[in-house]
Amino acid sequence: MEITSVPFPNQEDYSYFYTFFQDQLLDNTLTDTPTTNKRRKIDAQETSSLKEILNTISFLDEQEADAPDSNSNFNFDFKIPTSNFVSEMSSDSEQRARKTPPPKFEGGAAAVEEASSSQHHGGGGGGGQRRLWVKERSKALWEHYNSDECSDEEFKKVFRMSKATFNMICDELDSAVTKKDTMLRQAIPVRQRVAVCLYRLATGDPLRTVSNLFGLGISTCHKLVLEVCAAIRTVLMPKFLQWPDAERLEQIKNEFGSVSGIPNVTGSIYTTHISIIAPKANPGAYFNKKHTERNQKPSYSTTVQGVVDTRGVFTDVCIGYPGSMSDDKILEKSALSQRFNMGHLKNISVVGGSSYPLLDWLLVPYTHQNQTWSQHSFNEKIGEVQKISRDAFMRLKGRWACLQKRTEVKLQDLPVVLGACCVLHNICEINNEAMDEDLTFDLFDDEVVVGENGRGKSVNAMQVRDSIAHNLLHHTRGHGSTSF
Repeated sequence: MEITSVPFPNQEDYSYFYTFFQDQLLDNTLTDTPTTNKRRKIDAQETSSLKEILNTISFLDEQEADAPDSNSNFNFDFKIPTSNFVSEMSSDSEQRARKTPPPKFEGGAAAVEEASSSQHHGGGGGGGQRRLWVKERSKALWEHYNSDECSDEEFKKVFRMSKATFNMICDELDSAVTKKDTMLRQAIPVRQRVAVCLYRLATGDPLRTVSNLFGLGISTCHKLVLEVCAAIRTVLMPKFLQWPDAERLEQIKNEFGSVSGIPNVTGSIYTTHISIIAPKANPGAYFNKKHTERNQKPSYSTTVQGVVDTRGVFTDVCIGYPGSMSDDKILEKSALSQRFNMGHLKNISVVGGSSYPLLDWLLVPYTHQNQTWSQHSFNEKIGEVQKISRDAFMRLKGRWACLQKRTEVKLQDLPVVLGACCVLHNICEINNEAMDEDLTFDLFDDEVVVGENGRGKSVNAMQVRDSIAHNLLHHTRGHGSTSF
């Protein structure tokens, strides 16, 4: 229920009435000492006293009209108050007590905060009210980006993708992130929700900056980022980040074969580190020794292991293992390794760097000294395949700047956010979203060489690698070109 503002009467005009009214209340108060349980009875007595006052004033007014007297003590203009005078007087007092009136509520235009309920007791009873306080925030910048006035190039610099790709993502996530309007406020539109998440991931700006840009509360922006990332994982990951089917695997084999000449290659693997705040539980597991030595200050991280195809699109990711773990240990615990070991993936291989062990399904470069020409040639071709995954991770961190610095996301929420970044990376790569050169980011992941005697190496894997190296050398010579 709203309390309207009523013009307060002139104090001098009602001076006698106030005095008379207070005397009556004082007399009633002296005769009775009300308790909380007798409130209704006291209210009835106050109402009866008010009626007597009004009747007395009416009687005096009639006498003055019949027999006016210049020496009378009641010689003033007085308008009989209405029956709602007490409630109006209380309403006006409440309005005066507030220095500034609550701002006008416009659903969806600002963050809404509910003040604690205030109890109001009038002359005829009492009732509770819930007041709605609204903090107005400017949405001018977001409205500009959401309008036709914003060019596609300007939009892409902020959100790392074209308007067409952005619209596609909004359409895909519509059912997952849409909220219903309530009596208190209108729901935040889907486009604004997705934009908040993309801006936060793309720029890594503080939540306060995101809040000012989109006209939303800081906590609201943080909540939206997590909700949209979870929706991306649920809705978009099954469509844009999955291990290829048999037909697609054959295409990838042919594409990698044309790049390197190595047969049956279906992916290039790489592992990167994401800096985090030292966790309260088991911080030693996330301590990154190499980063600490290079930066000369304690560094903690979590990891992202990814396999990409020739386009740099992720086909498999493993996220969340502590930064103290080496690349080969992360690979051993990953689902990818388990699928190969269980025989689900046959006649295919993945190319990795020197931080991975040589396996029946994993090809890595030679690391020993005094290498032969065939081994040099093999390492050169392996390096070309390795570069595809490394460049993919450079674009991943270049597009989504939140991965470049120490993240403030809680450790339990971080895998969802990192997974969302990988999915968004795939969408951009599939839609041929060229990345601005200014966003180029160099990786600083220190590879720990496993060595030729690393665990997991089999005699069969060594023989296969030697055979591939021999064939590559002769194939290169057959085409009349060599790097040596």
